[in-house]
Amino acid sequence: MNEKNSFFSNGDYVSGFSNSKFSTWEYTEPVTTDMVNSPAHYTAGRHEAIEVIEDAIDKAPSCKQGFLQAQVLKYLLRMWHKSNSKEDAEKAQWYLTRLIDSLNY
Repeated sequence: MNEKNSFFSNGDYVSGFSNSKFSTWEYTEPVTTDMVNSPAHYTAGRHEAIEVIEDAIDKAPSCKQGFLQAQVLKYLLRMWHKSNSKEDAEKAQWYLTRLIDSLNY
């Protein structure tokens, strides 16, 4: 009996078994991404984006500036893992402009 796996765009897998007498497909457990706790666009790579962001904003001079820096990093760190990289770059730029404006010492 030969087993073949097929990946569907919704993240589910089906396993196909076939031999000379019959051919069937049976549904198996879906492979899902936890979009709340570990979304793929935040967990790609060696470190989770949240860990990088937390380390980077640790010494921010204010909560507001730490928040703005975190937003910039969030969009830059995930931009190649999503379908619209330009949109994420533009969002990062929007937050970066606000961060720069807040640095009037």
